[in-house]
Amino acid sequence: MKLSFTKMHGCGNNYIYINCFDQKVTDPEKLSIALSEPHFGIGGDGIILISPSDRADAQMRIFNADGSEGKMCGNGIRCVGKYLYDNGMVGGRTTITIDTLSGVKTLELNVRDGKMQTARVDMGAAILEPAKIPVNMAGSSVIDAPLVVDEKVYHVTCVSMGNPHCVIFFNEDDVDDLDLSRLGPKFEHHPLFPERINTEFVNVLPDGSLKMRVWERGSGETWACGTGACATGVAACLNGFCKPDTDITVHLRGGDLTIRYTTETVFMTGAAATVFKGEIEL
Repeated sequence: MKLSFTKMHGCGNNYIYINCFDQKVTDPEKLSIALSEPHFGIGGDGIILISPSDRADAQMRIFNADGSEGKMCGNGIRCVGKYLYDNGMVGGRTTITIDTLSGVKTLELNVRDGKMQTARVDMGAAILEPAKIPVNMAGSSVIDAPLVVDEKVYHVTCVSMGNPHCVIFFNEDDVDDLDLSRLGPKFEHHPLFPERINTEFVNVLPDGSLKMRVWERGSGETWACGTGACATGVAACLNGFCKPDTDITVHLRGGDLTIRYTTETVFMTGAAATVFKGEIEL
């Protein structure tokens, strides 16, 4: 059996995209593990299935490199928007909707020469209530709360953007120097987080922008995380580093995203790119 795919990335967060309008995937968990492997597969952070939806232009399902299913992917949804537009699947409309496990999201596409270049995504309201993130802490929110990991105290702010995030701001340490391969799993599997956690390690730069590295549950360190950038922008406002309802630049290893946090929603703006298309024998 041959399977057609498209390799795409948003700020280096790279997935294998499969058009399920005209193809069928029966075991996405197993397929994601196999295709994400860089030596014997295609290589990537996971797979994203693009399928019909009865309430949006398309549905996206995200499977991480370890086979676990994710609820939302900010970089992935921009790539889905590009796939749909560039392949003529939305009739040339620049306002489209994508159905996700975190609800239907609206995208405003910026198009040049017949191709989508960037997209602004309405990511929905940030969730701060611990039980809904989920985080095993009492209270109405987790902002700058102490957490002991590997015998060291970190101050964490927890946010859900349809998936759970733990954001840590560093005043003295440069996040580029952190050993995320050691530290990331200790947060991901901490008993405080019953569904595991995505963890953002952040420096506030002198110009007010944010430098971020991310450890994603199920994938490890990735070059970018759109929902993580959103959570970081929200956390920066909650901790007084940035102002709400202003554009916040988040620098990721794979590029920059622009985040705007309001009490009603979070907007994320960034690029998406097609790398190559192909077929693989299963």
